Amino acid sequence: MAGQFARLGNDLYTGKRSYNIVGRRRVWFIAAACLVILSGLLLAVRGLNVGIEFRGGSEFTVSNAATTSAEPAREVLTNVDSEQVARVSVVGGSSVRIQTEELTQQQTDQVRDALAEAYEVEPSAVTSSFIGPSWGADITAKAIQGLVVFLILVAFVMALYFRTWSMAAAALVALLHDLIVTVGLYAGIGFEVTPASVIGLLTILGYSLYDTVVVFDKVRENTANVLEQSRVTYEEASNLAVNQTIVRSINTSVVGILPVGSILFVGAFLLGAGTLRDIALSIFIGMIVSTASSIFLATPLEAALRLRRPAYREHTAKVLALRAASGEETTVSSADVRPEAERVTATVPGVHLGTQSQPRRKR
Repeated sequence: MAGQFARLGNDLYTGKRSYNIVGRRRVWFIAAACLVILSGLLLAVRGLNVGIEFRGGSEFTVSNAATTSAEPAREVLTNVDSEQVARVSVVGGSSVRIQTEELTQQQTDQVRDALAEAYEVEPSAVTSSFIGPSWGADITAKAIQGLVVFLILVAFVMALYFRTWSMAAAALVALLHDLIVTVGLYAGIGFEVTPASVIGLLTILGYSLYDTVVVFDKVRENTANVLEQSRVTYEEASNLAVNQTIVRSINTSVVGILPVGSILFVGAFLLGAGTLRDIALSIFIGMIVSTASSIFLATPLEAALRLRRPAYREHTAKVLALRAASGEETTVSSADVRPEAERVTATVPGVHLGTQSQPRRKR
C-alpha cells in the first residue's frame, strides 16, 4: 500500500498521471456553494448552542453524583423558578453540570441545597458560579474582533508575499469557506460553543492558510515564466502544481487528524462535555474542510481570477492554437514548467524523478 501511494505521488509530481482539478473548477465551485448554503441553513434552523461564557447565567456542578440523569436537576429548577430551563450535561462520567439563566443569591442557595439532596451528595459537593451578561458580551466582541483582524492580516500578508491580488483573494475566499462550513457543521452537531471552540476555529484557519500557501508556492514556481513560453497554459501549470502537492496535503492532514480524532473521542465519550471535546471538534472538522478547500477551491479560484486578465487569455489561446496546428495533444510534465537549468536533474525527498526531462506524451 505504501509503495503504491509512493508511486502515485511520483506519477502526480512528474505529470505521468494527472487529475484535471483546475479544469473542472465549476464542479468544485458548485460543491463549495452547496456546502456554504447547507451550513447557512443549519445555522438558521438549529443555531449555535452558545455556552454560558457567551450568554451569561448561573452554573452548578455536582461531583460524584449518585445518578447522572437530567430529571432531578430539571425538577429542582422547576420548583425554584418555573420559568427556568436547565441545560444538563455529564462531565467526567460521574459529575453533572447544570446551567441556568441568571439567579438571585437566594435562588442560588436554594438550588444548591436541593441539588445536593436530589443527587444524594453532601452540599459541599455542589459548586456554583455566575457569569454576568456583560462579560459574555465582551467575550463575543473580542472573538469577532480577533477573527476580523486575522482575515485582514491574511489578505495583506498574502498579497505582499505572492505579489498578486488574485492569490490573496482566492486564499481569503477559501478561509471564509472553511469558517462558514466549520461553524455550520458545528451547529448541526449541536456541541456547545465555548471559548475553546473559538480557539480551535482560529487554529484551523491558520492550518487552512498554511495548506493554501504550500499549494500557491508550487503554483508560483510552475507559472513563474508561463507567458514567455508556448508549451503549457497557466491553467495547466496550476493544475500540475495542485497534483504535485496532493500527496503532501493528504499526508499532513492524516497525521494531524488522527490525534485530533483521538482527543475528540476521549473528550466526547470518555470524559463527557468539556474543553477537550469543544476544541477537538472544531479542529477536526476544520482540518478536513481546509484540506479539501486548499486543493479544490483555492487554486481553481485563483486560476479563474488570473484568466480574467487579457494577457493570460491571449496566451492560453496562443498555446492551444499552436497545439492544434501541430496535431498533437500533450500532457504537462514537471519538465515543461521548469527552467532549462533545472531540467537536468530533479528529485523529491524519497522519490526519484529521473535524470532527464520528461518527453511529451500523447494522451
